[in-house]
Amino acid sequence: MILEVGNLNGLVALLFAIMLVPPILLGGISIFVRSKHKKTAKVLAILAAIYLIVGLGICGTLMAG
Repeated sequence: MILEVGNLNGLVALLFAIMLVPPILLGGISIFVRSKHKKTAKVLAILAAIYLIVGLGICGTLMAG
């Protein structure tokens, strides 16, 4: 089992994935699209930054206890 009664390593990894993977993907897509669609790239970069700030704030607070 991934999550047992005393072992919450899987939950910690899931929280890290939720707060870090989407901003990284959005930032990568933003860099990839920048040459053809400047406005779309800017919107994606802003969304990535907002998601990272909110994710670190909420998930960081939950993990801190």
